[in-house]
Amino acid sequence: MKPSDRWDLSHLLKNPADDFDPLVKELDSKVSQFESFRDRLNPQMTSQAFIEVMRLSEEIAALSAKLGAYAYLWFSEDTKNSQARAFKNKVEERLTSLQNRVLFFDLWWQKVDEESATRLLEASGDFRYHLETIRRFKDHTLSEPEEKIINIKNVTGRDAINTLYDVLTNGFTFTLTVNGVRKSLTREQLSSYLRSSKPRVREQAYQELFRVFAGHHDLIGEIYTTLVNEWKGENLELRRFSTPIMARNLGNDVPDEAVDALLSVCFKNAEIFQEYFRIKGRLCRIKPMNRYHLYAPHRTERKRYRYPDAVRMVLGAYRAFSPRLAELAQRVFDERHLDARIRPGKLSGAYCYSVAPEFTPYVLLNYTGEARDVATLAHELGHAVHGMMASDHSVFTFHATLPLAETASVFGERVLSDTLMAQETDKEVKQGLLLAQLDDIYATVLRQAYFVQFEKTAHEMVANGATVPDLSEVYLSTLRQQFGKAVAVADEFRWEWLTIPHIFGSPFYCYAYSFGNLLVLALYDSYKQQGSAFVPKYLDLLAAGGSKRPEAILAQVGVDMRAETFWQGGFNTIRGMVEELERTAG
Repeated sequence: MKPSDRWDLSHLLKNPADDFDPLVKELDSKVSQFESFRDRLNPQMTSQAFIEVMRLSEEIAALSAKLGAYAYLWFSEDTKNSQARAFKNKVEERLTSLQNRVLFFDLWWQKVDEESATRLLEASGDFRYHLETIRRFKDHTLSEPEEKIINIKNVTGRDAINTLYDVLTNGFTFTLTVNGVRKSLTREQLSSYLRSSKPRVREQAYQELFRVFAGHHDLIGEIYTTLVNEWKGENLELRRFSTPIMARNLGNDVPDEAVDALLSVCFKNAEIFQEYFRIKGRLCRIKPMNRYHLYAPHRTERKRYRYPDAVRMVLGAYRAFSPRLAELAQRVFDERHLDARIRPGKLSGAYCYSVAPEFTPYVLLNYTGEARDVATLAHELGHAVHGMMASDHSVFTFHATLPLAETASVFGERVLSDTLMAQETDKEVKQGLLLAQLDDIYATVLRQAYFVQFEKTAHEMVANGATVPDLSEVYLSTLRQQFGKAVAVADEFRWEWLTIPHIFGSPFYCYAYSFGNLLVLALYDSYKQQGSAFVPKYLDLLAAGGSKRPEAILAQVGVDMRAETFWQGGFNTIRGMVEELERTAG
């Protein structure tokens, strides 16, 4: 598999055994220097002295990011590698210790009076939004000793439990009989059969997935309830957030009413996707339509793509939209920062890790050759170019905030889909491409919104002593509500929530996908209307990274995230696509 089927982590560390101690020693020296500022911090300090403190803080954050990235990337290669796990644990413990030593600055900054804070903010340049973010949490911040205890506790608590979930579930093996041959499969390999062209294989693949996860439901459920109780204990009882999701919203810097508007519009438009799946069932000759066959491939989707061809297709689509973005995406391959090969124990799924502004991001895939893997490549490279476009910002502000984090990735998928549609002349193939787009939009908009709906209920239920079967019953009920009468849902789908890592590791994260995808539908509509004139505006949006409030960045392109009418516009676009599909059905 060429090019770049294994990544090269040597840009971060040459050898973890040799490089760890010198890097930690350098970090320790800088932290000691930072600690020396403690007695000199006061609201009347000069802006020059304040900036000096911030620059040293930035150096500490960049070195910490480098060390933390290596640990996680190495662990991702093989979650069963005991050396990688031990190194990851050692890094997390050491970074937590160092983080506690610089914690005093955030606590001091939160208490600075408004007049002095305004003066220092005006002189802070690119550090400004980072400093505003620290102050945003002042009503939910505890004393320094308490914050230190929470940081230490998280290493052996929340973080360790999430690692346990990853190690457990990525170590599962599945058995499936295909064409008379009994196969032992990883989760990623099994997932490819969920989209098999054969209905019975799809059913068996889902049944095997849920058989294995349900067989461990006591342990996985215990992991979940522990994480939920930990979230409740810290965020509701200690930090005094009114609801569990408010902690996520504040971290995202998205008003509660904007999230409420987004989710409300998603639920109101569930019937669009119900209608879509009725049409898909007819086109794919599935009767009756049921949840096993949601991602059934169109007859034109059976083609497999060699990895080099996928790379060429994605880079070509990026280049047609913006040569600058294609050039940045190419760097990921040139520097061998992408790992695509499936291996036992490798972390499932896909991600992009933007370490610090000076590093080309790293991308993890599990490439099987399906059409959706090509789209995933376009998606993760979108994350990568987003980080590189914002590399002029500090390590604190080059990362896009979570609501905007999916913008470039989903836009990259749309660019690829549009390019393939434009190149295709066969009506039936176009129909297949349209089905693939709508499948992806469903999975990243409505499905994610209902995950959050389930989480909101589940957090309440766990607080009241609910059992894993109780949660599974509610999940199944929520799923059937989502599909109405259009799609039958078998009982074993009650266990599906156990298979969703974000529900465990990042509570309420999933609305970011709904947010990002509906936003991109609106932005892409602007691109189709404005043509090349849109491109510079879009690149400016990416270049902003996380240097301003999401609401302010979006206001520059005319978006009001609090307005249901804006989110409805995204669904109007989806409805148009469904109607176009209906026309192709004849």
